[in-house]
Amino acid sequence: MVGGELAANKGRADGEVGMATGNGESAGLSGPAEERGGTAKRVAVLIPCYNERMTIKKVVTDFRRVLPEAEIYVYDNNSDDGTGEAAGEAGAIVRHEYRQGKGNVIRAMFRDIDADCYVMVDGDDTYPAESAPEMARLVLEKGADMVIGDRLSSTYFRENMRPFHNVGNRLVCFLINRLFQNQVRDIMTGYRAFGKLFVKSFPVMSQGFEIETEMTVHALDKNFWLEEIPVAYRNRPEGSVSKLDTMRDGMRVLGTIATLFKEYRPYQFFSSISLALWLVAALFFFPILVEFFKTGLVPRFPTLIVVGVVATAGILLWICGIILQVIANKHRQLYEMMLNMMAQNQK
Repeated sequence: MVGGELAANKGRADGEVGMATGNGESAGLSGPAEERGGTAKRVAVLIPCYNERMTIKKVVTDFRRVLPEAEIYVYDNNSDDGTGEAAGEAGAIVRHEYRQGKGNVIRAMFRDIDADCYVMVDGDDTYPAESAPEMARLVLEKGADMVIGDRLSSTYFRENMRPFHNVGNRLVCFLINRLFQNQVRDIMTGYRAFGKLFVKSFPVMSQGFEIETEMTVHALDKNFWLEEIPVAYRNRPEGSVSKLDTMRDGMRVLGTIATLFKEYRPYQFFSSISLALWLVAALFFFPILVEFFKTGLVPRFPTLIVVGVVATAGILLWICGIILQVIANKHRQLYEMMLNMMAQNQK
């Protein structure tokens, strides 16, 4: 059952929360924690943080205002500027993750916290809390598995002051949508909402900022229901410094895309390499073949041997792709069965 219904009146006594609408006015969203059929719907706000003392109090206060029923968790990832203390003063539940990296923090969050809806947001005050009630509603009422806060269709390219980040975001979106045949508008946003089934079944493998790419690809591959809503993006306040290194983390993200493409689409991955090898082999074999038809001789035996080896390697990789694709398909079947069992256990 879902956690609430849209209402016209903002001041209803059943725990409504104001949500942002398209015309900038507020509409009521009945509180996600209201009880229906004896079951309370729990919302958890997850904030991974590393050295965000300057902004974390405002982030916690804003989300407490728009989602008063939610529990707000701040996971301090070895901050040395008092981020955890500031979050605690603002009323958040503060926990610590000592393995450095955003992926490690999200792994701990997903394992530790039990809720019906999870809203994840960065602690740098670049995302508006006003979008959170609508994101939670899409999870609790419509049953979306992941709601993506789409910055790129909104103010991101105007507000973000790092041009290489803009290029990187466009490149990642292009690659993911081409390789996985989808139209997700913002792959690397840090503002998302999740259903419980996704959170408790998502195998976190990444350790750093590539985690957003991994969870998006996983959702696409496993046919989870994705929703996207445009959210405003504002640049970091003066004095707040991004922890994302454009080149280093960008290369990690590209490496993650290649790895995920190999694991989730092995036939396409290995067939592409096979095709490249066959083209190289054909390029060197064609002159030998022409010479043979003209003279009846094969003057370059070493080249012919290398061509044969390259062509054989291409055939072997193509066969590997077929076998691994069968295994990947079987894994999807087993994963779907596991989801069915988890869904039954949650009822």
